[in-house]
Amino acid sequence: MEGATQNPITIVTLLALAGVFLWLHFTGGSGKLRLWLAGALVVAALVLLLPSLQLNLPGWLQPLNSLPKIQLGLDLQGGTHLLLEVKLEDAVKTSLRRRGDDIQREAKDNKLTPPQISQNADGSLLIKLVRPAEASAFQDLMSRAFSDLTLAPAPNQPGAYVAKFTPPEAAQVRSNAMDQALETIRNRIDQLGVRETTVAREGDNDILVQLPGIQDPERAKELIGKTAVLQFKLLDDKHSVSDALRQGPPPGDEILYGPPQAGGPTPYLVESPVLMTGDVVTDARVREGGRIEGPYVEVRLNRRGTEIFAALTSQNVGRNLAIVLDNTVYSAPVIKEPIPGGDVQITGNFSFEEAHNLAIVLRSGSLPAPVEIIEERTVGPSLGRDSIRQGELSFVVGAIAVLAFMAIYYNGAGLLADFGLILNILLLICVMAALQATLTLPGIAGIVLTLGMSVDANVLVNERMREELRAGKSPREAVKIGYERAWSAIRDSNISTFVAGLILFQFGTGPVKGFAVTLCVGVLTGVFSCFVATRAWYDWKISVRRLSTISV
Repeated sequence: MEGATQNPITIVTLLALAGVFLWLHFTGGSGKLRLWLAGALVVAALVLLLPSLQLNLPGWLQPLNSLPKIQLGLDLQGGTHLLLEVKLEDAVKTSLRRRGDDIQREAKDNKLTPPQISQNADGSLLIKLVRPAEASAFQDLMSRAFSDLTLAPAPNQPGAYVAKFTPPEAAQVRSNAMDQALETIRNRIDQLGVRETTVAREGDNDILVQLPGIQDPERAKELIGKTAVLQFKLLDDKHSVSDALRQGPPPGDEILYGPPQAGGPTPYLVESPVLMTGDVVTDARVREGGRIEGPYVEVRLNRRGTEIFAALTSQNVGRNLAIVLDNTVYSAPVIKEPIPGGDVQITGNFSFEEAHNLAIVLRSGSLPAPVEIIEERTVGPSLGRDSIRQGELSFVVGAIAVLAFMAIYYNGAGLLADFGLILNILLLICVMAALQATLTLPGIAGIVLTLGMSVDANVLVNERMREELRAGKSPREAVKIGYERAWSAIRDSNISTFVAGLILFQFGTGPVKGFAVTLCVGVLTGVFSCFVATRAWYDWKISVRRLSTISV
């Protein structure tokens, strides 16, 4: 079982019934009323579980279909399991590159000549001053405005410096990049429409993704792994693309290519400075285009992006603005006039599905660094059905064996214990449905283990009552002393099991967490059914003076 969203109505119903039950138990309330409440708990649990049974309910019960259902995990209904590695060092390099752009702008604003900045292989910035006489002023600017960077003279290069993040800042960039990657991937998967997914961090730089029941894993992998770095750059209109291809791009330029097409992708000579990035995108929608251009993506910018885009288009009327996504130039329209509205169109002869996927990626945010799929497993639905059958068989066989043993060995007390066991399982599964949890094979194992632990509690109580009866105590005294003396052993064993479950939940991942949740909930429902529900029967018999003997 893996945690999911909660359903307030179901949870409040269960807590209200259980709370009244506990209050009556500890205040010495009527045993008969507690028996009625036990029956109400059974009925409520059965009703709340009806949607999970996927039955054809009659019309007057159709509203129950809106109640939460138990979802099947990846191992029970099939699906895709992916383990992704986030290239965090690339995120650090990207952040440093952006800081280089900030350094140039800050130098210009402070009346200094913008330095020439390039990036070394290790990601550090190589800063070359155009005017060495400005070295002192530049160092003052760096210490004042860029305290998150360390600045050191470049070896064997007079007037040049090497800048990199301070260790705490680099660690913070990695942490932020991991959080952003996790949230971005979760947003993208949510828009795929896959229910009960698992997106969780594993280790320092890995992300676990489980997609139960997904029918198109290739599309999911493409959307998850797409970096989606959206940038706006200007084309270089002073130099020839053909010359750049032969001789290399001029300083400050780079050669990028358009999408693959017949005859090869189109090369573009693009100025390296990034004028605007995709972090200002607030929405992206697919729009129908003409017969020639096909569908396109309409991108809406936030307030800051609108202001930047308006200034950008105002200062560069007549030039081509390249819209670059993951180093691919999707379009390079001419800026005919200033565009103050904050709406941008990305065209590129897309199919509708390509435009739709691009809109999802842009709308859900860009990944701060590339991700690589380092592990992939696919579970077929047939294997899932086999797992369900085997899990059901193990549960049914185990339950029948336990119930039969208790009824044969402890007679009437065993039948009462069987009622407590059934109530325990019903409450456990009902809580799972209320939490809209995902049932997995380890979760089924946790349910079976809970059944065994509940038996242990009932065995201790019944054996204690047997001992008291053999010692000559009356049935009333045997019940009271039996429950009291069994409590300490049951309490200690359940507390240790509950703590072990909490540790598994804290440090485990995926199915291990599911097992831990089932185990912890089972401990609580087991203690409740044994010491509160079954005790109500004996209390009622005592209150009406009908407990003359105990069949144990």
